[in-house]
Amino acid sequence: MKKLLSILAAFAAVLSMTGCDMTGTTATASADGTGTNSMVLYIVVMVVFFGAMYFIAIRPQKKQEKEQKAMLASMAVGDTVLTTSGFYGVVIDITEDTIIVEFGNNKNCRIPMQKAAVVQLEHPEGYAPVSSENKDQK
Repeated sequence: MKKLLSILAAFAAVLSMTGCDMTGTTATASADGTGTNSMVLYIVVMVVFFGAMYFIAIRPQKKQEKEQKAMLASMAVGDTVLTTSGFYGVVIDITEDTIIVEFGNNKNCRIPMQKAAVVQLEHPEGYAPVSSENKDQK
């Protein structure tokens, strides 16, 4: 958040140095066309600002979503999971969008939950991921 505020402050400083009219009117333009130059500079600064916002905010979020989907796709029965509420459990059954998780040593404590509630996934010892080549051989 501090990074975003510093970028906004720098953006405002650049705009004030260029003399851009924030209302978008060109009533202050002189006869030699300096209003057009400042408008072009304003547009360039806006493009740079939104490009920076893309690389600071949007791109990392999409990368994190992609990693989350890959983690959920690799989930298998027997994996240990950490839920968003902070509970550790073992996956007992997996359906399309829900999983059944067993919590603690009590075998009667099985709770269905959404796959999206899983934050962290830990495979058991000796786990070998099944690749598409291994599936074809079976």
